[in-house]
Amino acid sequence: MRKTRIDPKNLPVLEATTLRRILAYAKPYWPRAVMVIACMAAGAALNLCLPWFMRRVVDEAIPRGDIRLLALYCAAMVAGPAAAGLLEVVQKYGSEMVGQQVMLDLRVALYRQLHAMPFAFFARQQPGEAVSHVLNDVQGVGGAVSGTLVDVVQNAIVLLSTTAFMFVLDWRLALVALGFLPLFIAPTRRVGRTRKTLKRTMQARMSELTGILTETLSVSGALLVKVFGGEDVEIRRFRAKAEEIKRLSLEQSLVGRWFQMLLGLFEAAGPAIVFAVGGLLAIKGQIALGTVIAFVTVLKRLYGPARQLAGVHVDLMTSYAYFERVFAVLDRMPSIRDARNAVALPPVRGRIEIRDVSFTYDDSDETLSNINLEIPAGATVGIVGPSGAGKSTIASLVMRLYDPTEGSITIDGIDLRHVTSSSLHESIAVVTQETFLFHTTVLENLRYAKPSASAAEVQDAAKHAQIHNVIASLPDGYETVVGERGYRFSAGERQRLAIARAILKNPRILILDEATSSLDSDSEHKVQQALEPLCNGRTTLVIAHRLSTVRDADLIVVVDRGRIVERGTHDELMEQAGLYGWLWRVQAPGTKDSRGTLQLVARMTTA
Repeated sequence: MRKTRIDPKNLPVLEATTLRRILAYAKPYWPRAVMVIACMAAGAALNLCLPWFMRRVVDEAIPRGDIRLLALYCAAMVAGPAAAGLLEVVQKYGSEMVGQQVMLDLRVALYRQLHAMPFAFFARQQPGEAVSHVLNDVQGVGGAVSGTLVDVVQNAIVLLSTTAFMFVLDWRLALVALGFLPLFIAPTRRVGRTRKTLKRTMQARMSELTGILTETLSVSGALLVKVFGGEDVEIRRFRAKAEEIKRLSLEQSLVGRWFQMLLGLFEAAGPAIVFAVGGLLAIKGQIALGTVIAFVTVLKRLYGPARQLAGVHVDLMTSYAYFERVFAVLDRMPSIRDARNAVALPPVRGRIEIRDVSFTYDDSDETLSNINLEIPAGATVGIVGPSGAGKSTIASLVMRLYDPTEGSITIDGIDLRHVTSSSLHESIAVVTQETFLFHTTVLENLRYAKPSASAAEVQDAAKHAQIHNVIASLPDGYETVVGERGYRFSAGERQRLAIARAILKNPRILILDEATSSLDSDSEHKVQQALEPLCNGRTTLVIAHRLSTVRDADLIVVVDRGRIVERGTHDELMEQAGLYGWLWRVQAPGTKDSRGTLQLVARMTTA
């Protein structure tokens, strides 16, 4: 996925369709939302008890000398806001519940969408970007639902109820007070645009920082840094990115501070002007003193919400970046997906046919060109050739991690583009050069291939893979946590764990992609022994650099620069004295063909 970049000169405008889409996620929870709004309205009315009864105290209870009425009004001044406070607790809980539920729905939808994306999506995107979408961006959206949108509704209710109450008190003073409101709203557009730009830019930088952390603090990344002594370089890189985020955060927090100061000045000047006008009217006997006092008291409920609504507008503009980023991922159409008429693969025999297949990554040069290969059911086929020749790409196409640019790939005569991905992957198991293990127990890692497998089935698979004794010798046996990426085990042991996982899956088609190329001789021998029961009776595709691993294959295909240049058995290819024979002589123990080695290196570097 292309990295999200923020161009301050080309920002999209706030769109009602996007906001409606956000609200659509809250639609299933409308009863709770109605309860929240009801609590807001009731709380706004109860909070007006204070100025209302303050007016009654000054204009009625005190002039009459009625102590009982004074006590009643004073109690009402306390009871109203207290009840409003209780309703606010209920309202906060309800709005937070809706926001959290919306976040849950979005996170699950986003996680499901990311898993629906093709392998190329993950190969191209920056490390940590997908994590940032699921965590940071959805958190921002949830905060907008439970915070920003709730604040808009609540402050709008308070503002409307307070305005109506002020006109009930005195329409002249109400007009004076309302005259200041435009001063709260006018400057917000420019401030909002600036803060939105900064917010979007900071989100991009945070995603980049997450990528740095993900790369350098993983086991593989930390090992690489330590081996090459790159700690200082990585610390400088991290500090530079963190400094940029600090600068953006400071700039974002300072944007609009003069605007806020101006609002504070208006908020202080309002009561003074109302006292001046109201006091003049009271002196002339045109208004009661209690009304003036109540009016000044209620002003905070006018200017406070107006000020917050101005801030909410700014927050809504900045939060919009979260919405865009989340929906941009949700709206992506996976390039590899099940066709509408896709069918489940019937029980697979395992005959694979690659017809006139060409393939190109993005807009680069052709990786594969006019590949034709037929693999009978149950046969073992080795694919060999120099690095970069396209061997692993063929395996990726058979697994449908990519679709061919031209041509087709069929299993038992059925085009892979016409079958469901789940049924295809149920029929295929893969053992790669680098085995990935989750940070959980050995048992759970093996059961990943077959979650319903019993403990006895798991142990039987481990025995066939010649890894059972190693597991049994661990302190917790099969309940031992493997550590991040399985670093508790050696490379050969991880390979045998992968083989046990594949045996447990019991596939009809097996792909071995450089499964032994990084192992020492002893580990390779053990892995080869473990592979024998796995390959027996299955269609097996072996991608190999070490030609000795495919010597006994039913068919060996030699790939060079994206084309099949030779095919046959080991003996047939050796008789041809072509590229395969050349590679064999170079790899053969004790060979002194230095000229051939140099030519091979040249071929591999130009492939």
